[in-house]
Amino acid sequence: MYICLCHGVSESAIRAAVFEGAWTYRQLSFMTGCGTQCGSCAAPAKALLEECLQSGVPQKTTPQLEICSAA
Repeated sequence: MYICLCHGVSESAIRAAVFEGAWTYRQLSFMTGCGTQCGSCAAPAKALLEECLQSGVPQKTTPQLEICSAA
């Protein structure tokens, strides 16, 4: 199912972004483009992000912000 029609971002693309390290909505938007045009997908995208994080979707990397702060 598509979450963001403006950029063609699907539910599976959001799940993949979380796997790749999108732990915040800002990171998700940067990685997928979700919510950067009309904004109507922001609420469902945030809800799916929270669902993924709460359900324990495996995460491949640490968030970029943590990498920067540890350096």
